[in-house]
Amino acid sequence: MDRQIEQAFCNQDTMSSGSVGMSDLSDEILLCILRHVPVCDLLTNVANVCQKLHTLCYDKTLLTNVRFSEEYLADDQLVRHTLNLLANHVQSLSLNSCYWLSAPTLDKLARCRGVTHLDVTGCRLTSLCLSRLLSSLSLLRSLAFDVRPCFNSALLSSEAVDSLSRLTELRQTLFTPSYGVVPCCAQLRKLMLQFDIPDVTREGIGVCCQLMVGQSSVPHYEQLEEFTARLAPGEVNQTLLLLYLAVFSVHIPKHLRVFLVSIPGPNPAHWPAAPSLAQSLGQRGDLLALQLPRTWLDPLSLKRALEGNSPKHLSFSRCPALWPQVFQSLLGGGVRDAAQLVSLNLSGINHVPYSECRSVEDQLVAETMGQVAATCSNVKHLNLMHTHYHHECSPGLDGQTHLGASLGRFKHLRSLTLPACALSDGVNTNHTSAPGSTPSLLFQGLKKAPRVGLQNYKPDSEPLLAGDSISGLVLLTAGCRFLETFELIGPGFASALPRLEPCTRASVEPRGMCAWAQGVGDVHLAALEALPRLRRLTLAGLPGVLKGTGLVQLTRKCRDLRVLSLANLGSLKTMNYAASLLETLAQCTQLQELRLEQPYLNANTSFFEALSSCHRLQRLCLISRSGTFDSLATETFMERCCHVVMCHMFMGGTLAACRTLQKSLLDRFSAERSALSVVIYPLQHEDLPSVIRGISLSLLDRITLFQSHVAQPPHLSPI
Repeated sequence: MDRQIEQAFCNQDTMSSGSVGMSDLSDEILLCILRHVPVCDLLTNVANVCQKLHTLCYDKTLLTNVRFSEEYLADDQLVRHTLNLLANHVQSLSLNSCYWLSAPTLDKLARCRGVTHLDVTGCRLTSLCLSRLLSSLSLLRSLAFDVRPCFNSALLSSEAVDSLSRLTELRQTLFTPSYGVVPCCAQLRKLMLQFDIPDVTREGIGVCCQLMVGQSSVPHYEQLEEFTARLAPGEVNQTLLLLYLAVFSVHIPKHLRVFLVSIPGPNPAHWPAAPSLAQSLGQRGDLLALQLPRTWLDPLSLKRALEGNSPKHLSFSRCPALWPQVFQSLLGGGVRDAAQLVSLNLSGINHVPYSECRSVEDQLVAETMGQVAATCSNVKHLNLMHTHYHHECSPGLDGQTHLGASLGRFKHLRSLTLPACALSDGVNTNHTSAPGSTPSLLFQGLKKAPRVGLQNYKPDSEPLLAGDSISGLVLLTAGCRFLETFELIGPGFASALPRLEPCTRASVEPRGMCAWAQGVGDVHLAALEALPRLRRLTLAGLPGVLKGTGLVQLTRKCRDLRVLSLANLGSLKTMNYAASLLETLAQCTQLQELRLEQPYLNANTSFFEALSSCHRLQRLCLISRSGTFDSLATETFMERCCHVVMCHMFMGGTLAACRTLQKSLLDRFSAERSALSVVIYPLQHEDLPSVIRGISLSLLDRITLFQSHVAQPPHLSPI
């Protein structure tokens, strides 16, 4: 970009008198342009073009808040040089997920003495380095960092402890049982925790959650206003969370207005103090966000918590017992001003035991969701994953009674997650019997389950008319024109990666259980082309996708797609949409992230040639239990796509072949790509869980997990 700017300034004589050059633009317009330039390029390249740009590049609006996150091409030397230039300007500095930076580079942060907000989550920060930083940053008020097994609070100097005593915001990612620096932070207003501690170490030794006596002096959170906690699976994580919350059983902070706790799995540990917390949150009328595990909250407690409040974020993921009360509070006046609601997570709220013939009471009601859209008119993020909607069970069959028509009334929606059956206009009779038929003998163990996918497709059958088959979806896309993130998840989908097992598989239905979901196929994917602002797309567990032609049509119109996640489309016995996938990838020229999971993926020369069209690609993850890969084609792809810094392939093949390719890629490209992360490993190898635990958590969350983040309250949003 600096070359383009220099040319615009220096070649004015070659331009016609009617042309407008960069020098003719106002400072305000130039500042708006420069905001999109990475800070390293801004200070080391653009600032050297001319005096005017030098002055603008050091404008406080550009350097007050600086993020190095995702600047993967910035090596240690460049970051150290940039930090020297920033030292007297920056106030908020984020190195979140900069896992490749060395300790000497992190020590340079101490020069930025004016920093009030610092995020070093994912960085390799030792206790001594943290102590030096805290001792130098006397103005620090917000800190985010990792608590790793080597962390020792006893190594913190008195000056560091003094800085911690003035913190008002703290975010800790815990990889070992510890209170971290919480006991030193007496003035906390925001505490954000992420628990990612395995129950068993790599050596097979159980992790003990007994904390040292000296660490038990947790402050009573007197000033606390916001508490958020996100847990990975495991008993140790739940036990440690209850230790953090022990003081809440005695005293609930009087200013608390945000309480978000996310525990995976069907049966989180019970917390006796939850009803008291809910009652306390409802008394002051300033509740902003609420999420509690299913075993912590009952309908009466929820009513008390919401009554008279105007929350912005609500999450009731997998809380079927709360379903009636949620809608009663939102629609019946329990919430003071529902128009304040921005994020609503109803994932799994009507989840019931597996059944071929769910009753109407077990499904989403289009009319009710229409009322929610009218009442909660400013919702931007909505998650309805793990719910069900069967259109033929609704009163009337015209498009206006479809759930899609109701969702189309959320005019401000930016992100949406839906179950596959929500797009269906009826049961696909090619796949299943009529909805009123008797229960299948499958559940009596008397016959095999029919294969779903390619074998049921009839090439000579008449295609459904677009207006008849996607009437609800058409109304949805017409109403939600600003949608940027869309996730469509079929029932029964669970990623083959083991990180969230067994809790993930314990909470999903068998594949093919919902007959309505089986009818969602290429014609529905093609209709998504009506979303011109689409940037992130996830499609998972859709057996009705036969040839993938809908993907081709979709990507032909949605040319700004940045993140694409595809998993288990069509038959699981063969990859019947391979040809369409290659054409799809060739059209995704703006793609930055690709996640692809399919049991029989063939990552051959043709695949990587098509993927090379995604010249902006940065992160790639392939998951295929019986898949194959071409080592030479992989290397050629990495050479062509010079921005790729993450290549994770969990495929078939031998351990020796995987290790050989991994070493070859690292040896060849690590020198020029400091942030390069290459993991190639057999998906079915017994050591895979240990390998996954060794990957940077930020990469795992973004790439290797097909897990919805839509309408998740901002547990761990950057400080």
